[in-house]
Parts: sequence; C-alpha cells; structure tokens
Amino acid sequence: MNLTQQQISIIGCGWLGFPLAQQLLKEGFSVKGSTTTPGKLSQLRTAGIKSYTLKLNTSTSTEQIIPVLKNSNAVIVNIPPGLRRLPNKNHVEEIEQLVDAIVAAHVPHVLFVSSTSVYKNECPIPTYTESNAPNSKEPSGVQLKTIEAMLHANPHFRTTVVRFGGLIDDERHPAKYLSGKSNLKNPEAPINLIHKVDAINILIKILKEAHWQETFNAVYPRHPSRENFYTSHCKSQNLPLPEFNTSGVSVGKIIRSEKLVQLLNYNYIQSP
Repeated sequence: MNLTQQQISIIGCGWLGFPLAQQLLKEGFSVKGSTTTPGKLSQLRTAGIKSYTLKLNTSTSTEQIIPVLKNSNAVIVNIPPGLRRLPNKNHVEEIEQLVDAIVAAHVPHVLFVSSTSVYKNECPIPTYTESNAPNSKEPSGVQLKTIEAMLHANPHFRTTVVRFGGLIDDERHPAKYLSGKSNLKNPEAPINLIHKVDAINILIKILKEAHWQETFNAVYPRHPSRENFYTSHCKSQNLPLPEFNTSGVSVGKIIRSEKLVQLLNYNYIQSP
C-alpha cells in the first residue's frame, strides 16, 4: 500500500480520534477529521488534519457531511452514543444520516468504533467472543448492536467493527473516579479495559492490512476483579482506596479478544 495516496476520514477527533489522526499522519496517511467544537478547528489544522465542524442531528444534510468524506479510502466512525447525557438520543438515526453521506461520497471502507457494552453483564459471569450474538438490553448496547448490523448489511462499502472495552490512558483512568468512594457494587466483576495506545495501534493495523468485513473484540487479556484491580491501582498511586460492598451478588462479563490477536498477529503493548 502506498500510504501517501491513502486518505482517511475520522468522524470524531476527540480524546481517541485526535491522537489517532496524529499517528496516521506520522505513518504517511492524509487525514480529514471532524469535530463538534468550532474552537478545536485550529488545533486540528495545526496538526496537519483537514478539519471540519460537524454535528450530526435531524437537521444535518448529506451535503454538509460529504466534504469530510470526499476522496477518502476509509472512514473511521468514532462517535460515542452519548446516552448517559442524553438518554432519549437516537444514535441510530445519526449514523443513518452519516451512512447516506458515505454512500454518496463513494467511500469504500468503514471502520466503526463500537463497544463491549453490546454484551450483557450477568451472574454467573459469562465469557463472550465474537461468536456470541450481542445481547445487551441497555439502550446504548441495543443501539450499537443495531448500528453494527446496519453497517455490515450495507452493500456499498465494506465494514469492520471494533468493540473496545473501557478505554483508558494514564490521565483518564477509572480508578481515579472510584478512589475514596464507598458502597461500590460488583466487586467480583472482571475488568475489561484497553489502553488508548493499543486502541490506536489496532485501528491503524486494520487499515494498513485491510482487514475488512470483520468484527473484533478488543480488550487487554487480563481480567482481575474490580475490587482487586482498583484497590491495587489506588495503592500504587497513593490514592484513597475504594470500598466495595461485598454483600451482594456481582454481575459482569469477560470479553475475549483472541480473534484479534491471531488474525492481526497483534501483541498488546500497554497493560491497564
């Protein structure tokens, strides 16, 4: 692949999308990127990203979306559902609008950033691989499941879905939010996390090696309990320890990502 001839569009140049774009540029790709915040345009442009303001909603037209997609070999769709903040939001409809523009712009490949929230937390704690059908009943999981199926079924482009576990880095670590809190639930639930460094490397490897028409789970292959993991991390960082309620039954899940490791020949770099 002649990377200098490959242009990638990233819908959502935020916490993950911006450093992903920067790394793609370093590796020889040309990058277009969107942000919902006009104030971030100068930052993206300074980094070498052809940047656009784009916010998907019911009034967004195909013509408004096409410029960020035009002449790209692939589009990375990196838009969280955002249902915690807006519980009545129709994320499926947002992506449907984007799909119309992808088809109109003749983009041949879609890389969709999904989540392991498509799988249900249960007791006894189940183990999920890509062979397990998404079974979440939570609004976010249900909408992501619908979007995944919609993208895979579209005949106008080839889609790969990556279901990331909880995305973290040194600054955005869930232990910081749990530190000092009490009565925390599900102490025995396994963690399913992935560091941002690995997430970026996996997405780029899929692009460079053209792994299309696939679905991958992407989670670091170590699953200590929430109580052990967060307590240990807080101790190592000299943070107040979290307190877990051990009187109830823990629900959770273990996400396996051997398919990704084997097919991409991928070795995880950064443990959570």
